[in-house]
Amino acid sequence: MEASNRARLSKTYRTVGCVLYAGRPKTCSLKPVRLRLSGGKMDDDLNIMIGGEAGQGVQSVGSVLARSLLRGGFEIFADQDFESRIRGGHSFTRVRASKNPVASALEPIDILVTLNAETIEIHRKALLPGGTLIYDGAKTGGKPYDGIISLDVPLEKIALDTSGNVLMTNTVAAGVTLGLLGYDFEVMAEVLRQEYGRHGEKVVEDNVKAGKAGHDYGNQNRPAGFELRLKADKPSGKMLVTGHEALALGVLAAGCKFVAGYPMTPTTPILEFLADKGREYGLHVVQAEDEISAANMVVGAAYTGVRAITATSGGGFCLMVEALSLAGMTETPMVVVLGQRSGPAIGLPTRTEQGELLFAINSGHGEFPRAVLAPTDAESAFWAAVKAFNLAEKYQSPVIILTDHDLGNSSYTMKKPDLTKVIIDRGEILTDEEAEKAIDYQRYAFTKTGISPRAFPGQGKALVVADSDEHNEKGHIIEDAETRTKMMDKRMRKNLSLAKEIKGPIVHHRDNAKFNLIGWGSTLGAVREAACQLETLGTNACVVQLDEIWPFPAEALGNALAGVAKNIVIENNYTGQLEQLIRSETGIAADGRIHKYDGRAFTAEYIVSVLEKET
Repeated sequence: MEASNRARLSKTYRTVGCVLYAGRPKTCSLKPVRLRLSGGKMDDDLNIMIGGEAGQGVQSVGSVLARSLLRGGFEIFADQDFESRIRGGHSFTRVRASKNPVASALEPIDILVTLNAETIEIHRKALLPGGTLIYDGAKTGGKPYDGIISLDVPLEKIALDTSGNVLMTNTVAAGVTLGLLGYDFEVMAEVLRQEYGRHGEKVVEDNVKAGKAGHDYGNQNRPAGFELRLKADKPSGKMLVTGHEALALGVLAAGCKFVAGYPMTPTTPILEFLADKGREYGLHVVQAEDEISAANMVVGAAYTGVRAITATSGGGFCLMVEALSLAGMTETPMVVVLGQRSGPAIGLPTRTEQGELLFAINSGHGEFPRAVLAPTDAESAFWAAVKAFNLAEKYQSPVIILTDHDLGNSSYTMKKPDLTKVIIDRGEILTDEEAEKAIDYQRYAFTKTGISPRAFPGQGKALVVADSDEHNEKGHIIEDAETRTKMMDKRMRKNLSLAKEIKGPIVHHRDNAKFNLIGWGSTLGAVREAACQLETLGTNACVVQLDEIWPFPAEALGNALAGVAKNIVIENNYTGQLEQLIRSETGIAADGRIHKYDGRAFTAEYIVSVLEKET
């Protein structure tokens, strides 16, 4: 990686609050139990939910809380649930804070912050015994409930009294929550200054006033029975980043110079992030008129030697499939991010699913090599982006990065990556000197590996010819059977070497395990924590998680599954697409399955509850 880009990226980490690290842990580092309230201390972790309507600032409250707790040395996982509308509807954000690494959401709630009455009715039953409800009685009609600690706060009135702006209600709510916990307000104040600094001094001042008023109210009106306290510790040096922010950072680290796309949840934040950083990194970002144009622009840019990427969702990817096949035929290094959401058709545009694994592997007309990567969290997403560009150029083939709404929009606490480990591998490219001598250049020369040395249009005397029809070694159209067979053999030979680049599964092993809990992509956090919870119940389970799926690592997976009685496959889809893939590629049949296709992500509690019923 170029030193100049490394310096810029280090600065960008500080700006966006992001974070990634390499490595594959072999043992579970998560504590196997969740929060217990005892002696007013946080034994394990804390789960706060903020709920309300779109437009009420639910995500703003969550962001302020998450970043304030992060600055106090806590590990954070935060997720969002919202409807596909600008105003109204129900949405919520969960912020999980712990002194131990966390990578998935919790279902039981410790503190429920409600900005409307609907949130109370939907979520109060999820509060733990002794959990706390924060509400504005004048607006929500909330009331005390048996077994729930309640605090009626005039959120809107405090906002108007301190700033004259009802929009500050969400800042008041964040202040009340941290005030209840006895958390240092100056930590929150610094977060507010950073969050709202770009809006001007008055906006910052109003937010700090509103937050302080809320903090004072929570601290001075702590209800009977509320004993939980949080103390800000020395910052860990880690930051918060969503999965798609991390992936975008990986794109920058990999030296990408061209991005084309059409906005479509959940990958729009990737395009927005890269567009914002474009001038700083010399990155050209285009919002095309549709996904067909975007994909073809990326193929064209990559053909000229530029690292290029597009990002879309399932419906957009459908439109890109012809361009994907074009990249396969012309042996062009195309990178595509496919952010999965609930389908078919428009489906649930702001919900999560893992419904396009087999689509990604089999998309396109005809047969051609491709790689499919499925990162598990933000750290994994960063390195997947770097690897995708290297694989694409090395094997002159398309690479698809499978993400989903849950991974893309959830926030993770991580260390920033070691940029010295970012390696740029552009594969077999002619030097300018070689291109100057390549008078009889053959773009698709037959080689033992199937990889032909690549020259760029206009480079030296090498004449670069490409065609979407079948062609000979020089790129000219042919129709004879012999050349067609040889060219197909050449392209598909690349799979032999490409397969060796695919890592085996991530394995968290336990002795005397009863289950292999098998998953892919973003389910890792919930699956890993489920294994930890099962351990406390007296059942050992191994975790086997795939984050690089095609070419399929059949031998490595078979070795990982050996010696365990039952294989349980866990997927966010209806048909069990990974299960089908395992059976077809290894002959190993699943002994059980846990599917979820309601648009929501897995939690450890959900996985454990299903296993308990089945066993």
